[in-house]
Amino acid sequence: MSLTDDLLRANARYATEQFTGSDLQVRPLRHIAILTCMDSRYTAQGVLGLALGDAHVIRNAGGRVTEDAIRSLVLSAALLGTRACVVIHHSDCGLFGQSDEELRQRVAEVAGARATFGFLPFADLEQSVRDDLHALQASPYFPPDYEIIGFTYDVRTGRLKHIEP
Repeated sequence: MSLTDDLLRANARYATEQFTGSDLQVRPLRHIAILTCMDSRYTAQGVLGLALGDAHVIRNAGGRVTEDAIRSLVLSAALLGTRACVVIHHSDCGLFGQSDEELRQRVAEVAGARATFGFLPFADLEQSVRDDLHALQASPYFPPDYEIIGFTYDVRTGRLKHIEP
């Protein structure tokens, strides 16, 4: 069996045994967008007590504010009615304590090509949240009533900590 076959078989089970979202709308019910890390140890909805359909979720390495994350958040706000963004960075992140140079070297070793973009590593978890909150606040593309909230998430305890800008 190939990975494709495994995934299609799992999807068939999901569609017949678990899928209940056919009536959900594209606009999130809670008018929230979440920007968080791609880490597999948590779901953004889970740690915030939200359900499928409550929020848009944008995930990338580190949950960092990038041009593409802003693109998604701006469309979420302008076209789909979100009025808040929750930024969540987490403990034990793979970007923590790294440098762009170290990460470029590791990619080159694995892929044989040297990355030319920045990976946005960080040395201070709470400051990385503050930096991203400030980056979102500085963007001119959000409505005046758009709320930006920051948290850190502890992957060992499951707890959020509110981070003030």
